[in-house]
Amino acid sequence: MADPDLLSSYNYDLPPELIADRPLAQRDASRLLVLDRETGEIQHRMFRDLPSFIRPHDLLVVNETRVIPAKLTGHRTATGGRWEGLFLGVTPEGNWRLIGQTRGKLQSGETLTLIRASHSGVGDESLLMTLISRNDEGEWQATTNSDADHFTLLERFGTVPLPPYIERDSPTEDDRERYQTTYATTPGAVAAPTAGLHFTPEILDECRARGASVATVTLHVGLGTFRPIAVDRLDEHRMHHEWCELPQSTVDAITATREAGGRVIAVGTTTVRTLESAAASGTLAPFTGETNLFIRPPYEFKVIDALLTNFHLPRSTLLVLLATFAGLDQVLAAYETAIAEKYRFYSYGDAMFVCDERVGSRE
Repeated sequence: MADPDLLSSYNYDLPPELIADRPLAQRDASRLLVLDRETGEIQHRMFRDLPSFIRPHDLLVVNETRVIPAKLTGHRTATGGRWEGLFLGVTPEGNWRLIGQTRGKLQSGETLTLIRASHSGVGDESLLMTLISRNDEGEWQATTNSDADHFTLLERFGTVPLPPYIERDSPTEDDRERYQTTYATTPGAVAAPTAGLHFTPEILDECRARGASVATVTLHVGLGTFRPIAVDRLDEHRMHHEWCELPQSTVDAITATREAGGRVIAVGTTTVRTLESAAASGTLAPFTGETNLFIRPPYEFKVIDALLTNFHLPRSTLLVLLATFAGLDQVLAAYETAIAEKYRFYSYGDAMFVCDERVGSRE
C-alpha cells in the first residue's frame, strides 16, 4: 500500500501520446471513467452518459470563472529583445502582476512594448508597460501607459494561456472558444476549470430534467495549479493562494439538497476547494477571499458527496486531492486502467466521475 504522506506515492507513467493537446470536435464526446469509491468498481462510459448517473435532488456545483487572455508577448523597448509573460492579476493599487522571461536581466524602471497586430493593414497598436519592482518569487509589478482597464487591454493584447504541456507556438481560434466552459461568466482565471469543459447546455438541461439543480461558485484558477510539488513530504508543501467566492444562493441550494436527500456533486477540484474552504470552520457559510487550502490525507470532506474531474498530472496537488477523496490505491488503479484503455489525459482529455451510493445528510 502506498504511503499517502509521501509525494512519490502520487506518481505514474503516462505515455506521451495520451496527452490530449487538442479538444475533440464536440465537447461531450469525451469518455467518462466512473469510479465507485466504496467498492472500487470501474465503468467505462461516455460523457454524454453522465445524466444517467444523476438522481432527483442532486446538486451540480460548477465553477463559473472565465479564462482571460493572460498570455502576453512583446519586446524590451530599449533592446528589442523578445519578452513573453503572463498576467496574474492586479494589486489593490491597480498595478499589473506579471511573470515573464527574456534574455538578460530585466531592471526596475525598464519598459516593455506589447504589439497588437492590425488586421486592417494600416498599422499596429502598441502598449507600454513600465516595470516597478520584482519580489523574491520572480513576480513583477508594472504599470501601463493606458487608462483602459486591464480586462480591456488583455482582450487587445493577450492570448489564451494554454497549459505548458500543450506544446503549441500560439493558441488557435479553436482554443479561444474551447479552453473555456460554456457557462463561464466572471473573468479572472489564467487556466480553465477543465472538468467543466465537457458540458454543453444540453447536458446540463438533461441533468435538470432528471430532477437535479445547478449552482455556481467562483475560483479564479491561478498559475500555481501547474506548479509541481517540490518537497518529498506533503506536509512540507506550501500551497498557492487563489481567490474564490461561495454565494449565499449556493449555500441555500446545498442546504436544500441535504434536506431532500440529494448529493452535492462538485464539478472540478476548484469547486471542491471553494466549498471545503467555505466550510473550514465546520459550518458552511458564504465566503469571499483567498484560499490556500491543501486537501491531502487524512482530510475529511465536509461538503461534497461526488466529484467530476479530469485526469491530472502526476505528483500534483490536484491528484493528491482526488486521491484523498477516492482513496490513493483506488485512484492509482483507476489511472492504470485508464492508461491501458487509452483514455486522453489532462486539460483537453477525458473525464472521471467518482461517486458512491451514499445520499442525504452527513452525520
